[in-house]
Amino acid sequence: MTDPAARPAAPAAAPAPGKGLTIAGIVFAFIIPLLGLILSIVALVQSRNAGQKNGAAIAGIVISIAWPILIGIISAIVAGAMVSSSGY
Repeated sequence: MTDPAARPAAPAAAPAPGKGLTIAGIVFAFIIPLLGLILSIVALVQSRNAGQKNGAAIAGIVISIAWPILIGIISAIVAGAMVSSSGY
């Protein structure tokens, strides 16, 4: 009969490097895009150094770049509509 306590425990899975920074990067990509961009780049570098892919970090980088551009375009359209409707 074997003693269950005598069996070696299975090794715990190592957390993915940069995972926390990736999540923070995506969140901050919408709130403070520059900070989101920096965090996402750092997470991507950490993942690549560990030999892993990190598509979420790439998504954070893309969102950090595209979001301010999209907000700028929408703001320009709204401002243009307001000016044209006010009669100036």
